[in-house]
Amino acid sequence: MRTVKHWFHHSLAGQALVVFLLGLGFSALFRRNDHPGLWVAQSLLYTAVIIGVLAAQRRRTARATGADPRAVVSLNRRIRHRAVPRDPEERAMMRRLVDDQLGKMERGGRWLPYWLGFMGLSAVGMLVLGASTGSLVFPLVFTVGVAAFCLWILWMRRRAMELHHHMRSALHNQG
Repeated sequence: MRTVKHWFHHSLAGQALVVFLLGLGFSALFRRNDHPGLWVAQSLLYTAVIIGVLAAQRRRTARATGADPRAVVSLNRRIRHRAVPRDPEERAMMRRLVDDQLGKMERGGRWLPYWLGFMGLSAVGMLVLGASTGSLVFPLVFTVGVAAFCLWILWMRRRAMELHHHMRSALHNQG
């Protein structure tokens, strides 16, 4: 199990496989009347777009930190495990990575209230539509799902900020 998890974390091919299978499942679920070849084509398109964006983000982060993309994945794993590197060169790369990611999270935090407001409005809109049609089951499930998703996003963001602030202080205390 550990090698599979390692493969998914380090390999774009592993991540592409997961995205392809999820896209195929969603296409089959929501487009039952379409031909299965269309499901595969749509899933391939979704996979290509998502993996292209992911690869571009990895290259951008690698350029900002001065490391190759595989080293960035390893440094991110170390951040999650709160492991401070001993090598001064690795510590410098991690410092740049932490600063870059904290900057991205702080810039993204400006848009968070708007995003949460949009999600809340969509949930309220679904409730209003459900009340007007007389069917509240799907709108209630949708609203609970949106609320759970927003809470999960807030929790993950707070956890990532705590990890990065901890790593920043640990790196500055050692160096």
